[in-house]
Amino acid sequence: MHCPFCRSTDTRVLDSRVAEDGGAIRRRRTCPACEKRFTTVEQMQLMVLKRSGTSEQFNREKATSGVRKACKGRPVSEDDLARLGQTVEDTLRGEGWAEVPANEVGLAILKPLRELDEVAYLRFASVYRAFESADDFEAEIASLRLERAMNPEVEPVETTPREVVSTNSTTG
Repeated sequence: MHCPFCRSTDTRVLDSRVAEDGGAIRRRRTCPACEKRFTTVEQMQLMVLKRSGTSEQFNREKATSGVRKACKGRPVSEDDLARLGQTVEDTLRGEGWAEVPANEVGLAILKPLRELDEVAYLRFASVYRAFESADDFEAEIASLRLERAMNPEVEPVETTPREVVSTNSTTG
């Protein structure tokens, strides 16, 4: 570690603390050459291994962009999407991934999205799991109903009915 003041390469760690719920380490350092103190923060990089074989750093916004499309027209706020993105990242980090396969990111999205909005979940799952027919939708809906029957204390998210606007209205 180079001293930011004198560029000396000989610095000492005075104190280390876990920060950001274990996702980073904060270190207080001193430089013996200029005797100044400074702080560094070391963060674990979560890398995504893409199907092409390349790796890129995990981007929460990129992970939620597909979910945002699935939630279009649904009662899901940007705060809900931000919480979902945080949940996905926390899940992946909590599983100890240093380099997570891209399909695991999609799987990590499905569970919290299912709890957030079932219609958005079906939209996202239909693309992610490559549904090919109405039978695939029916099977997934049956799975949702079975889960709800097995957990009666978990109520589906209530939504308010939306007003239907006709596009074939005439002016006059």
